[in-house]
Amino acid sequence: MEQAYADYLAALLKKREMPIHCVSLIAHIKNSKQAMKGESEVSDQETFEGFKQKLVDKNEEKYGAEIRAKYGEAEVDESNANLMGLTKEQYAKSERLRAAYESALKAAFEEGDPAGARAHEACDLHRQWLCIFYPKYSKHYHRGLAELYRADERFKVNFEKLAVGCTEFFCNAINAYCK
Repeated sequence: MEQAYADYLAALLKKREMPIHCVSLIAHIKNSKQAMKGESEVSDQETFEGFKQKLVDKNEEKYGAEIRAKYGEAEVDESNANLMGLTKEQYAKSERLRAAYESALKAAFEEGDPAGARAHEACDLHRQWLCIFYPKYSKHYHRGLAELYRADERFKVNFEKLAVGCTEFFCNAINAYCK
């Protein structure tokens, strides 16, 4: 484990231009290495900060260039800053909302009415979840995400695991919700 930390730290330090999130990640890795040696302790907050940074880094790696081209540097940076600014309680709330909207979506899908009350509930829970990460919510933004879910297999897989055909249903439900 210590070698993995050392290797990751070395890779980060090799970067010529180091964004601020890399600086904080490097500090977290150094603290973790010291804690492993018994030289210091890593607080729960530091661990949580490292966890959030890992989420940002993973999202940047997977979608960064694409979403920056589509939405702009400032929007993506703001969204990342929103995630990094979440407290443990806010993050836990986001996970509860995600589970709730997925559960409501699955039940709505089984009912079969994308404009029904259960589908509306799923979309509203999804809106609440989105607002944690992107407070500038608009119906236009929500409909745009629905189209992204429909068109991109990377997102579609998340809804198809609930039920085959669920992505299309959810997109129709979001469009009905956003009228």
